Amino acid sequence: MASALGRLRWLSALTNVLASRLAVTPCRTAVSTSSGAILPQPKKTPFGLLRIAAVLVPFLYVGTRISKNFAALLEEHDIFIPEDDDDDY
Repeated sequence: MASALGRLRWLSALTNVLASRLAVTPCRTAVSTSSGAILPQPKKTPFGLLRIAAVLVPFLYVGTRISKNFAALLEEHDIFIPEDDDDDY
């Protein structure tokens, strides 16, 4: 029983050390120096939305093409065939 408690304490100490090393902290937390001088403004990324769109649109297109081709493959091999519910009329 004592050895189990020893292992538990050791594991707890190890997780605390790992959590403190993996903690994410912001890279800039102050707006002024210790002497009172104001720090310069951080850099802004120009064309942020344009860059997002330039990456998002092609990858969405490629993803839809892959899923469409895979659905056709599944239907061709009779693995998954959507049921026609139009016969209820």
